[in-house]
Amino acid sequence: MRSHRENAEGSVTLPVRGEPDPAEITEDRAMSGDAENSADLFHGDFSGAAPSAEPAEKPEKRVVVRSRVRSKRQENGDNPERRGSFRRKERAREMPAQELPPVSAAAADVPEPEESGRDYDNKPRLTINELTVMGMHSLRKLATEYGISDDDLASMKKQEIVFQILKAHTAHGGITFASGSLEILPDGYGFLRSPQNSYLPSSDDIYISPSQIRLFNLKTGDTVYGQIRSPKDNERFFALLRVESVNFDEASVARTRIPFDNLTPLYPTEKLNLETTTEEISTRIMNLFCPIGKGQRAIISAPPRTGKTILMQKIANAITKNHPEVYLIVLLIDERPEEVTDMERTVKAEVISSTFDEPATRHVQVTEMVLEKARRLVEHRRDVVILLDSITRLARAYNQTVPTSGKVLSGGVDSNALHKPKRIFGAARNVEEGGSLTIISTALIETGSRMDEVIFEEFKGTGNSEIVLDRKLSDRRLFPAINIKKSGTRREELLLTEEEMQKMWVLRKVINPMDDTEIIELLIDRMKKSRNNEAFLRSMNTGAAAMD
Repeated sequence: MRSHRENAEGSVTLPVRGEPDPAEITEDRAMSGDAENSADLFHGDFSGAAPSAEPAEKPEKRVVVRSRVRSKRQENGDNPERRGSFRRKERAREMPAQELPPVSAAAADVPEPEESGRDYDNKPRLTINELTVMGMHSLRKLATEYGISDDDLASMKKQEIVFQILKAHTAHGGITFASGSLEILPDGYGFLRSPQNSYLPSSDDIYISPSQIRLFNLKTGDTVYGQIRSPKDNERFFALLRVESVNFDEASVARTRIPFDNLTPLYPTEKLNLETTTEEISTRIMNLFCPIGKGQRAIISAPPRTGKTILMQKIANAITKNHPEVYLIVLLIDERPEEVTDMERTVKAEVISSTFDEPATRHVQVTEMVLEKARRLVEHRRDVVILLDSITRLARAYNQTVPTSGKVLSGGVDSNALHKPKRIFGAARNVEEGGSLTIISTALIETGSRMDEVIFEEFKGTGNSEIVLDRKLSDRRLFPAINIKKSGTRREELLLTEEEMQKMWVLRKVINPMDDTEIIELLIDRMKKSRNNEAFLRSMNTGAAAMD
């Protein structure tokens, strides 16, 4: 209880001696912030009447707080870094609560709150990925329509032209969307890298703030699609405004996904059908003698000039035709540029490359980015297939980039160089919770390099399917140059029906005494005469019965 006594000049009550003046308490609280939250100085409502529960000294407190706010405004006016933030807080304080526009979680990093409530249906749209796949002639023509002069275009590279078109489109009132694979940097923020640039940093990358990364539980490798804004005066990159989807799912799904390392690996149980037409003998032979399932870890052992690149193209085309639900990535490491172009024009898939004229660090960066993207898609229960050419050259790149351990194996291979390539190849698995990651990789043999032999021996026992190409068959121009006796798949009974397994046992028993050349000649001749593999098995069983 507070005791009072009357003043001689009127009825104003004063506290007894030993108690501080209420105005002094209010001023101390406003200056120190011990009794009141400091945020109330900027977000409180100072224009309305005081609540009935407040003491009689409330008007004095309001006067003191207003003077404090005025001093804060002066300080923020002198500080350019805090001026913009303070003005936004002041606008939010002056706006009634019921009139505040709804701010979605996807627009948490939008500087202006009113931007997240706009209607974009009637505005022209442009996707940055559409520009990156266009040729230089089409890009320059489009840039001219946006008012960019020919003199400026003459000295610009493709990425610079795309950047200027996006800025001009935004300046004309249009909205822009973009998608890419997220790469999170050590500082906490990230960028969306474009697959058209093989995830190489460029000027048209999209900036993602750390708060957006935390809000949606984003990880390196996530495929993010959303609306972007043009860079401001002191910025260099486009920034993400709204997250529309993550890994082709709703953005909210990414918050509850199970990490890849916690998923349960299983043997492949669903077969990838590689049979397409009667003339494609290569994939038909693979479909019978070394079937590939979703989640397979397969190695194609290939000497030079045995047709491994052509075989990879046929496998890719068969997967895209028979399994459109599979996300296919072709990863070319240390290959020739003309082979990259040929693969891009032949295969309807995402082709990521790092040619032989790139440094080893670039090979490693591209491979790890592709692996992280595949892992994120598997976390969203999608089936992913990676065609890697080749695991041998990738191991060479890691041998050049890893820190020297002092322990060198035969052929000059560092003892720590093969750890990460094995981790990449070992990521292939069928997942019990849904989804799968299939990796079909080539391994170089008979190159005359001791290092290549060591690398192949290290990876030989890690796969659960092996396709062996024979140099003797390719020298005789017998393609596919597959050594049937040495090729096969572990637990193939999970991929083939019981009837198919019985027929394959009979077929292998018949061809086992034959020479490798005779086997492939027989298979090519019989398959050309049969419409599909089912008809081929019936004809081979008839021939086996006649031989018996």
